[in-house]
Amino acid sequence: MINLIVELSKYLLLILAALYTLESFSVFKYKAEDDKRYILRKQLIVIFFMDFVAFLVIFLKTEKMEVIYFFGAQLLYFIVVQVLYRIFYKKASLLLLNHMCMLLSVGFIMLARLDTESAVRQFQIVVIATVIAMVIPVMIRKLTFLNKWTWFYAGAGMLLLLVVLVLGKNVNGAKINISLGGFAFQPSEFVKIIFVFFVACRLYRKRATFQDHVITTAVAAAYVLVLVISKDLGSALVFFITYVVMLYVATKKPLYLLAGLGSGCVAAVGAYFLFGHVRQRVVAWKNPFSVYEGAGYQIVQGLFAIGTGSLFGMGLCQGSPNMIPFVKQDYMFAAICEEMGVLFAMCLILICMSMFLLVVNISLQIKKPFYKLIALGLGTEYAFQVFLTIGGVTKFIPMTGITLPLVSYGGSSVLSTIIMLAIIQGLYILREDEDEELEKQKEKRREASLKGREGVREKRIKG
Repeated sequence: MINLIVELSKYLLLILAALYTLESFSVFKYKAEDDKRYILRKQLIVIFFMDFVAFLVIFLKTEKMEVIYFFGAQLLYFIVVQVLYRIFYKKASLLLLNHMCMLLSVGFIMLARLDTESAVRQFQIVVIATVIAMVIPVMIRKLTFLNKWTWFYAGAGMLLLLVVLVLGKNVNGAKINISLGGFAFQPSEFVKIIFVFFVACRLYRKRATFQDHVITTAVAAAYVLVLVISKDLGSALVFFITYVVMLYVATKKPLYLLAGLGSGCVAAVGAYFLFGHVRQRVVAWKNPFSVYEGAGYQIVQGLFAIGTGSLFGMGLCQGSPNMIPFVKQDYMFAAICEEMGVLFAMCLILICMSMFLLVVNISLQIKKPFYKLIALGLGTEYAFQVFLTIGGVTKFIPMTGITLPLVSYGGSSVLSTIIMLAIIQGLYILREDEDEELEKQKEKRREASLKGREGVREKRIKG
């Protein structure tokens, strides 16, 4: 009976994921708020039902009461977050909030299946991150001097990276973590946000000269160089691409884009010859079976997992994702493919794409250049991180060790991503404020125009 439930559940989970994905894109075509709210409510119901089905299967297979408790805590968290946003931030993007809940839900399901203790730790960090994030939109809305802290952002970000370089512990050949009081965190995850604010401060002014761009590029290059020396090449790549995109959008000069991409290619070749672990990753990417006992083992196991799962997956708790080294951090996408199927994983990719399109749409509609660049920079970081993770797992590109935002296990990653989304929510609310202000101005003009016409009529009557 249990095996039958597991078999049926994988198809039901796929249908629910497909339904949520379809609504993620269809909501863009509706203009009426009532229609949008109806779709957003349906998405929430899908998330709750998907959680119920998934955790029921995990409980039936493991018979651990911790799974039931975790499901209840997770369900309560989603309800509270949705209610709080509706109370305190009535202008917030509920679609962005739903996407966050959906991705967190998929991550919690897979973590509960892989390791309940890790799921609980991740959940605790998510709760802390959400408490912090609840005050960020109002800060974005009220603090009008954020564009004046240019060199504070530059100094704070560089200081954090240098501390990691000097005091960080070595993880798989790279210095990325710092341990404080028994807790390890990855500063580069938070420096990503600071970096975007610095670049936006430097590039949003229309009168910026070539010399200004040279100075900004030099500082950005210093960030990337410190990350390269720390051998955190995945983060270095994210910083580099984000800067190139922001520079191109701010200046609208294709030459800068081509120069950035060209220098990136040269730097990639240089990294190949300078760093032994980069050469190992390239060799493992080109032919992982030739180094199966060493650098290629993780890639091969990941490919086996994806192939074994096929279109519909083996079902929750039916596969062997724990055979993949660092599956919770680096290869969560492969674990999803194995147990929930490639089709479910494709829905996950489309949800990530929908989130990126939403952020880009917010960026395009914001009037103030500074906030526009921040939304674009944060959206680029998110999208490129998703690309690096999934591209590395599927052997499309060499593995970079980047986590899948909100889905993979990693306290620093999930904390910084939730803060990032809170900043975007603040920018979305600013955009709504701008639209509201424009409507008020139009209304005043209409009233002034009507009064003017009435005055002309009165003069004519008296005349």
